[in-house]
Amino acid sequence: MSEHQLKEALDTLKQTGVRITPQRHAILEYLISSMSHPTADDIYKALEGKFPNMSVATVYNNLRVFREVGLVKELTYGDASSRFDFVTSDHYHVICEDCGKMVDFHYPGLDEVEHLASHVTGFKVRNHRMEIYGVCSDCERKEAL
Repeated sequence: MSEHQLKEALDTLKQTGVRITPQRHAILEYLISSMSHPTADDIYKALEGKFPNMSVATVYNNLRVFREVGLVKELTYGDASSRFDFVTSDHYHVICEDCGKMVDFHYPGLDEVEHLASHVTGFKVRNHRMEIYGVCSDCERKEAL
């Protein structure tokens, strides 16, 4: 986990008047160190031993606060569960069809897609999303056995 990212995130919360509670600190640490794009339930399960009085609602409420101040992106997909991504810069995701693992994928032509769509359709494009689906190397190995 990047201590620099954590410090910046905590500074952002302070600047926006959000109080830093131990739960918020722990949720942020988990999000920064996790590359799995966890659900609120994943975060709750990972932290419930450290914070036995914390509820899933507490996790959701803190994620909402983080989203509102721009620290996380909420990713919604067809399975109706939201996943949370600490990386808020524009990027794509590659998703395993077997285990659901999600990995960030950076593509330098991101802006070109929006510009072309705007040019061709006349729309004022605000954003876009693309997911790439396949089988991760871990699941591929399991299938080979």
